[in-house]
Amino acid sequence: MKNHNSENMGYVVFLSAVAALGGFLFGYDTAVISGTIKGVSTQFRLDDIETGWYVGCALIGSIAGVLMAGKLSDRYGRKPVLLFSAVMFASSAIGCMFSSSVDELVVYRIVGGVGIGIASIISPLYISEISVARYRGRLVALYQLAITVGIVGSYFANAAVLRYSLSSSFDGHWLQMIFVMEVWRAMLGMEIVPALLFFIILFFIPESPRWLVINRQEERARAVMSRLFGVHTAGEQIEEIRSLVRTETKSDWRLLLQPGFRTVLFVGISLAMLGQFMGVNAVLYYGPVLFEEAGLAQNSSLDFQIMVGLVNVFSTVLAMWLIDRIGRKKLIYIGVSGMIVTFVGVSIYFMLNAGGRLSPFLLLGLIMAYIFSCAISICAVIFVLLSEMYPVKVRGAAMSIAGFSLWVGTYLIGQLTPWLLTNLAPSGVFLLFACMCVPYMLITWKLVPETTGRSLEEIEQMIAGK
Repeated sequence: MKNHNSENMGYVVFLSAVAALGGFLFGYDTAVISGTIKGVSTQFRLDDIETGWYVGCALIGSIAGVLMAGKLSDRYGRKPVLLFSAVMFASSAIGCMFSSSVDELVVYRIVGGVGIGIASIISPLYISEISVARYRGRLVALYQLAITVGIVGSYFANAAVLRYSLSSSFDGHWLQMIFVMEVWRAMLGMEIVPALLFFIILFFIPESPRWLVINRQEERARAVMSRLFGVHTAGEQIEEIRSLVRTETKSDWRLLLQPGFRTVLFVGISLAMLGQFMGVNAVLYYGPVLFEEAGLAQNSSLDFQIMVGLVNVFSTVLAMWLIDRIGRKKLIYIGVSGMIVTFVGVSIYFMLNAGGRLSPFLLLGLIMAYIFSCAISICAVIFVLLSEMYPVKVRGAAMSIAGFSLWVGTYLIGQLTPWLLTNLAPSGVFLLFACMCVPYMLITWKLVPETTGRSLEEIEQMIAGK
């Protein structure tokens, strides 16, 4: 029987919160683009495809980031790779703010994308490896909460910068250009503040104890685990990890081709990619565009987007409370069902809104209901599942494969949404999103294991047994 009193939950939560700052930067960098689309596309005279490239180019960097993240973290450790991601975020913010052409802007967006890709894999991975089993769901979901806070933080920053630009002027030419004439520069550059904070605070966390055991640094691992879980539990967990590593095959990648792990690899890839075609990033990237199509001015559309972001935050808090109580799969069933209903509602809204006859507040209500359904289900659950399902020896590499799929899907939806909105109209686009929910539900029902309440080692043994 494990002694729960010996667990240092304050320290566990602190480490989880620090790692989750990577999620804040992920969310901020992903959503800050929404307030700059109109300004950048107008200044550089971009067409639909070029606009999609500007929005989606960071995702090329994200794909590169997830491909390198697992291998780098398995070799050098979780902490050094998180530090590298913080450098990428900071470099992107400064570069975007001073870009002299759209090509230069794209390059720095890609650099930021590398940071996003790395953080999307290593932050939840680190949290899962320092968590206790009965709280792991909500602690890893803390990363998703940080993403939503980063998203709404970027909305607030964009709205504040826009209002500031309308009432201010500067003597210096470059300040006038950044904060008034080309205000999108200030929106993109504000990311430097959380990026520097993340970089500094990472120096105050230890390496993942599970990574230390795998790399034969057991004394360091024992010291970290003893502080996290108590001396007795630390010894038990080190022995569990040691025994699993001894029984695994020599080749890391061959593990993923074994029957049980092959199935969960397919599940991770499928859910990661399908989730991106269920609308969440289309709404986050192009929400202001949709609200402007409903007849709102730019200022009002940004305010509506802030309201959407706040619903996202509060819904994620609710998901954190529910995820270890009712389980991962039930949350998916409830949330995706709600997403289908709201997608159909948004589609009908745009069908009937010719000439702006319907109130934009009705659209806001439907979008907020969709965000609620999405945030309590697929957004909160996907990173938890990905951080739990794979064997410890190849967890970083396997998450990179699933993360690669996620970012390919994200890139495609970011690139294609302007074209889809033009050619299918918003009503057709949202019906398409509703259809993509069906295979997601079927895969969850048939293939996803329920991992709630199990230790990482128990999950690995359960999947290997199948």
